[in-house]
Amino acid sequence: MVRTLVAGVKMQLKQVGVTIIDGIGYIEGKDEQGFKVSVEDNVYVGRNLLIATGSEAFIPPIGGIDDALNEGYALTNREIFDLKEVPKSFVVIGGGAVGLEMASYFNSAGSNVVVIEMLDHIAGNTDRDISNILMKNYQKKGVEFILSSKVVGIDRGKVIYEKEGKTFEIEAEKILVSVGRRPFIQGLGIENIGVQVDNDAIVVDKHGRTNIPRVYAAGDVNGHLMLAHAAYREAEVCINDILGKDDIMRYNTVSSVIYTNPEVAVVGETEESAIQKGIEYDIVELPMNYSGRYVAENERGDGICKILVEKEHKKLIGVHMIGSYVSEIIYGAAAMMEAEMGVEDIKKIVFPHPTVSEILREGIFRF
Repeated sequence: MVRTLVAGVKMQLKQVGVTIIDGIGYIEGKDEQGFKVSVEDNVYVGRNLLIATGSEAFIPPIGGIDDALNEGYALTNREIFDLKEVPKSFVVIGGGAVGLEMASYFNSAGSNVVVIEMLDHIAGNTDRDISNILMKNYQKKGVEFILSSKVVGIDRGKVIYEKEGKTFEIEAEKILVSVGRRPFIQGLGIENIGVQVDNDAIVVDKHGRTNIPRVYAAGDVNGHLMLAHAAYREAEVCINDILGKDDIMRYNTVSSVIYTNPEVAVVGETEESAIQKGIEYDIVELPMNYSGRYVAENERGDGICKILVEKEHKKLIGVHMIGSYVSEIIYGAAAMMEAEMGVEDIKKIVFPHPTVSEILREGIFRF
């Protein structure tokens, strides 16, 4: 599948006249001709430069982790796809989106899965009610969650962690190291042109511009949202700016999904973030059982939908869902927010029936 998709993207690029050079690029510097990027013995010159080198798995300073990765019984989210057999026991270090997705899959495939997370909850900044529902669903399926715990060592077949001042060990045939990703900026030569970096990420404005004129950065390398669909949009904004078209990146309307079962999909403000920003809001929370299709397809389903509306202007500012099909629905809420639609405008939209998406209509009509 990966090979097919990559080949398809390459074909699209070639069809529109893009030259693809396989190799390691290095920014040599800038002169009156433009920016110079070398690939082996060849040097390419461009009037504009777009840096889109992505990110790499963050490897925390855990004792024994390098040996574990080199020997193959610890894996990142890249090597995990090379496994030929389902491990009997599988420990996930990190309860964020990627860790939960892999825990979900391997639990379904038959592994005995344990997730160890430093925080007192899973799924990072996800709405707390939704992350709690997700955790309960997976506890019912047999996934064990060890929260408020710090992994301090990896030995062959063992993960060593600390919790409440005590040290514990847990056996694992395979270990997934999934504590986040960091922008890939090392060895690019960005220092040769003075590109500003903060917290290991290239600093950009809402147009994707760096501090150096005609130098842009899109995707994970700028550290904003490490999501493929966000990178696509960031690149479009950068190119539009190069072409003189007025365009900006709005991160508050970029949705995100955790591809577990049930799925989690969110866009915009949570209650916590709205309070932190001083935004006055009204909120409606509905069980997904208000959707007839959801009821028909999810016996005893416990999904919910939360909708946040800015109080003064009645604008949609956040939607958070857990349940079936929510990954396919959330773009609608994002589109409403991008268009700055008010509650009364959204009420005029006709939703197809019966669909799970009708939960949005049910919620909006309660404002």
